[in-house]
Amino acid sequence: MLFNSIEFLIFFPIVTILFYLLPFRYRWIMLLGASCFFYMWFIPKYILILLITIAIDYTAGILIERWADDASRKKWCLIISIISTCSVLFIFKYLNFCSANYVALAQYFGWSNPGKVLQIALPIGLSFHTFQSLSYVIEVYRGTQKAEHHFGYYSLYVMFYPQLVTGPIERPQNLLRQLHEEKALQYDNIANGLRLILFGLFLKMVVADNLGQYVDQVYANPMDFSTLDISLAMLFYSFQIYGDFFGYSTIALGCALCMGFTLIDNFKAPYQAGSIQEFWRRWHISLSTWFRDYLYIPLGGNRVAVPRWALNTLIVFTVCGIWHGANWTFMIWGFAYGVLLIVERGLRNIHVFDKIENTTGRTVVSLLNIGKTFIIVTLLWSIFRATSFANLHDLFAAWTHNASLPHTLHVNAVSWLALGAFIILDLILMQQRFDKWCGQLNSYLRWTIYGGMIFSVIALSSVQHYPFIYFQF
Repeated sequence: MLFNSIEFLIFFPIVTILFYLLPFRYRWIMLLGASCFFYMWFIPKYILILLITIAIDYTAGILIERWADDASRKKWCLIISIISTCSVLFIFKYLNFCSANYVALAQYFGWSNPGKVLQIALPIGLSFHTFQSLSYVIEVYRGTQKAEHHFGYYSLYVMFYPQLVTGPIERPQNLLRQLHEEKALQYDNIANGLRLILFGLFLKMVVADNLGQYVDQVYANPMDFSTLDISLAMLFYSFQIYGDFFGYSTIALGCALCMGFTLIDNFKAPYQAGSIQEFWRRWHISLSTWFRDYLYIPLGGNRVAVPRWALNTLIVFTVCGIWHGANWTFMIWGFAYGVLLIVERGLRNIHVFDKIENTTGRTVVSLLNIGKTFIIVTLLWSIFRATSFANLHDLFAAWTHNASLPHTLHVNAVSWLALGAFIILDLILMQQRFDKWCGQLNSYLRWTIYGGMIFSVIALSSVQHYPFIYFQF
């Protein structure tokens, strides 16, 4: 079920009202049932795949806790759990990719019986489910989280509908703990939750979707467009994917908050970052911290020699790219970030601007760093958005050679206004979330903002219906 659908407009208030009407001991049953219904709205049979990973890691958590004093059995239980859960992810997300590459390789070398390309459908949000489930098992193994013995509560931890499909990826210390707490109806939670939902719908339906129609035109046939057109499409995609994913995460936070649950903030003004490292501290925070805690630090992090640190960085970001999708373009995208972080660390030893002491000079340097980082991120998003090597080649070939072609990409005023409003709000919200900022305004200004956003969502949404971009991951 999509957040930006009529069905969800009916589903959300019913679930929230039932949550507060039911006695505490029955709430988890209703929430789990509602979450299953929410997920099954897409393709019902895929819930069986999700139940497999739930059963694997629920059992592993109990066994790890039971064998806490037996290091060998405990470790093997963790390993089997990780391999089993990741195997489910591999089969449904990467087996098609591997078979396609094998067939292409076999045909290139003329091998007999090259086989055929598999066509296994990817369940929505499988990568998010996998990482959330794995975080629970790892935390139980580390002793920082007690095993959950109630199968229903553990299932709800993985299935919790607000963040079920596209995150944020929650740790058990935060969400699982809250599921056991009795939540009382509070006006502030409802008010702030509804503000977040409205803001998220504005980001998705007015900003991201309007920009998306121009992005799709250019990336579908890049050779037909001029350098200026392609530059605009690159810029628009940076804000499309930000508005789309930030919008989903914000709606998820709002839905959870209406029931008294607090989820992690997934974004903190990433396009105001002054470096690639800072960008990743602000973008998709639940994923970047997952890789930091469960892959980067176990590999040695930055506590090792520089060559080993560089290798760790390349491994982490290449895996991050693969996590996003079974395509060589995603792998290159992730690897490129790893290389940039290594280069960035090397350049820190060149203290070019250290002697600048006046405020104006430092402000200029800061703005230049933000601009530089945004341009790099935008160029890398082009790799991320490309559907194939051929599409990526055509995009950059046209971008560098079609300067003489006339500008044909006509952008309507709504798209420019939506983009401008988004940038202004992003600057305002650098230090605080929309719901908190909006709650501090006087009632006249606050309701003007509400009215403007409601009108925009109803009247200015894109005529084309776009699913959330991160659904494919």
